[in-house]
Amino acid sequence: MASHSEHAGRIMAAEMAEQPAVMRRILEQGAPRIRAVAEQIAARKPRFVLLTARGTSDNAALYAKYLLEIRLGLPCGLASMSTTTAYGARPDLRDVLVITVSQSGGSPDLVDSTRAARDAGAITLAVTNNPDSPLAAVSEHHIDILAGPEKALPATKTYTASLLSLYLFVEGLRGGDGAEAAPLPDLAAELLARGAEVKQLASRYRFAERMVITSRGYGYPTAKEAALKLMETSYIPALSYSGADLLHGPLAMVDNISPVIAVVTDGKGGEALQPVLDRLRGRGADLVVIGPREQVAAASAGFVLPTAGLAEELQPILEIIPLQLLAYEVTIARGQDPDAPRALAKVTETH
Repeated sequence: MASHSEHAGRIMAAEMAEQPAVMRRILEQGAPRIRAVAEQIAARKPRFVLLTARGTSDNAALYAKYLLEIRLGLPCGLASMSTTTAYGARPDLRDVLVITVSQSGGSPDLVDSTRAARDAGAITLAVTNNPDSPLAAVSEHHIDILAGPEKALPATKTYTASLLSLYLFVEGLRGGDGAEAAPLPDLAAELLARGAEVKQLASRYRFAERMVITSRGYGYPTAKEAALKLMETSYIPALSYSGADLLHGPLAMVDNISPVIAVVTDGKGGEALQPVLDRLRGRGADLVVIGPREQVAAASAGFVLPTAGLAEELQPILEIIPLQLLAYEVTIARGQDPDAPRALAKVTETH
């Protein structure tokens, strides 16, 4: 047992720590190539975007959906791959941009659905951590997120790398240079240096039987990804809801012993979440806020994000970092190994 606890989580910890360097690499080396891909695709004037992904990459795709709809006014949908792979549907995808997000680029259903989309006339873009993957090979365009090999089963650095790459791509589509992202590596390093704060927060959840994580707007993908991280590492059933959906029924399960984490983005998403936070406080929920200082001050506890002056659409790239650390610390506190959750494989072979 001693050797297990001694080595538990070492890989995940190292990969989380790499995130500032990965962000720098994307901004310095990846940005020009991402912009070139964006320019080629923008020239073809796609009328609609379909996003295809699984797991953590699905949460990155949801972030891209918010970006594309808000920043570009492009309608977006999240694809149901089984319509193509299981049912054999062949929709007309002319002038549609299909973006497939996958860390490994190896899942057969992603490869098959992307191939089918290309055959149906779509502009296809793969966003992966592996330029030599089958997915990159079947896609017309490819963006390498430059995260380097990821060995821990829970994805951490590939998630933030996907978000930053997708942000730069969307900025490229609208003719921007993504310069607003320049502070991210230093801010990410600042967050990672505050691990002791997160460890203290984690003690609240050592014996938790379930958790609720909520947000709105750009923060909603963060809530979904945080719930996934907690479930796959610590095995705590963690339910993620848009704040709007939480009020439509699930709020009934929240009581004064229910841990709730609210991801409060500094901007319109945070403003839209206010009525939900008021209702949670009214129910006596154990409310922890990840967000701006004034929001944390009004909660039971929390973690202050250094997002003052940072564009709202960039904040999710930072918001998830303390929540990755939280999943790691809760898992260690419960005597488990976050590097190797039971029943999981790095490449999920869905068909």
